[in-house]
Amino acid sequence: MIYILDDEAGAQSLHIRGEQHKYLIKVRRHKEGDLLSFRSRENLKMLHSYKIESVEPRGAELSLVASELKEVKSAKELHVGWCIIDANSIEKVLPSLCEIGVSKITFIACERSQKNFKMDFKRFERIQEASMQQCGRSSYMELDSCKSVQEFIKAYPDTKVFDFCETTLQEYNNITTVLIGCEGGFSPKERELFASVQSFRLDTPMVLRSESAALAVASKILL
Repeated sequence: MIYILDDEAGAQSLHIRGEQHKYLIKVRRHKEGDLLSFRSRENLKMLHSYKIESVEPRGAELSLVASELKEVKSAKELHVGWCIIDANSIEKVLPSLCEIGVSKITFIACERSQKNFKMDFKRFERIQEASMQQCGRSSYMELDSCKSVQEFIKAYPDTKVFDFCETTLQEYNNITTVLIGCEGGFSPKERELFASVQSFRLDTPMVLRSESAALAVASKILL
């Protein structure tokens, strides 16, 4: 863990208890004198360093040593338009997308998305927080929703579409917005919309699941 999220981070002293105490003291085996890094949700850009002053069976006292402005983010921005799939599948790759450096995900209700799938943004935020603390990232991925592929392309005309086609790209650095389909791909009606945008595939003979495609394409663009 690179840092710990605590809403009191930045105060002159911190008292940790409960699950946080169990994890830091009993699992990670931190002791008096150790230095730990914290960020607060209110100001994620600030990194606070604390020293463990004392350890008790149910809590620990920490004192502030230093605070600095330290942003940790990807050098490039990537907005993923992701046609809605089962939330359980999204949750499996959400931490990796966060760690790779995706800046925004817009979930799109495309024609082949099952209507019973609901996006729980609060839960996605909690999953992000666990990932951010592990990788050091100092910002959340922005999460949004969109009613249709047509609406998304209209709002983001620079979109590149990941699809079953013959085109593979030699250069990925200029992609800032990418559209990923759901299971079963795009409908014929949706593909008619792609006349005005560029479609591409990865250089692989394998058929990727939607979540695998999101992870593979984001890695190709950002890493």
